Amino acid sequence: MRLNDPLATSFIYDNKKYKIDLSFDNVIDVFDVIEDKTLRDYEKIDIALEMLLFEPITHNKEGLWEYIYENHIASKREQVIEYDLQGNPIPIIEEEESDEIPISFDKDAPHIYASFRQAYGINLINEQGKMHWEEFKALLFALPEDTMIKKIIHIRTWQPTKGDSPEYTEQ
Repeated sequence: MRLNDPLATSFIYDNKKYKIDLSFDNVIDVFDVIEDKTLRDYEKIDIALEMLLFEPITHNKEGLWEYIYENHIASKREQVIEYDLQGNPIPIIEEEESDEIPISFDKDAPHIYASFRQAYGINLINEQGKMHWEEFKALLFALPEDTMIKKIIHIRTWQPTKGDSPEYTEQ
């Protein structure tokens, strides 16, 4: 997401322009389809493309889905290069941290909703069909630490450190 670029409502793939619905609630519905264990992979792709695009797709569905997911849905966090006082880049310590946020849009929905209301005064129900996925992700990633969903994320991602007492670890 760049502040000087418009949010995607269309894209070009294989020399063809496609209109796309990237409203946050639509993308969350696509996640529900992708996680549905009763569907085969090709069925998931067919349904996801039908939900996102405004026209039927008859060829190269897998490639198109992969392009859409990688370029418009997946959460990519850019690696920030930090510099010391002399202007030298500080070496990056590789962590086993993934770009996935440890939340469930299904199970954590009430906490996400309440956190958006608390932090931004945004009613996500009223934003269905309006708020773009990129905008939603930016606001979700930037929620303050005192919101319920951030507290839940902190609990789920907490790892004990070497000096933690057994009492602290038990908490």
